[in-house]
Amino acid sequence: MTDLGRIFVFLGIVLVAVGLLLLAFSRIGFPLGRLPGDFNWKGSNWSASFPLMTSILFSVVISLILWIINHFRR
Repeated sequence: MTDLGRIFVFLGIVLVAVGLLLLAFSRIGFPLGRLPGDFNWKGSNWSASFPLMTSILFSVVISLILWIINHFRR
């Protein structure tokens, strides 16, 4: 049971760090969600977005981070 608590604390810290990074990126003008390949549709009373390129970018970055962590754990 203590392992589950540690996992939740770690995930909470990661979520706070990601939130702070997103706030910092938005203040310096980093175009998250507005990259080429991100789809946005707007109607008169609705809007929808599908951030495809942003998702791919996050996937690549997270994969690299996890690969580096796994490389040093060996």
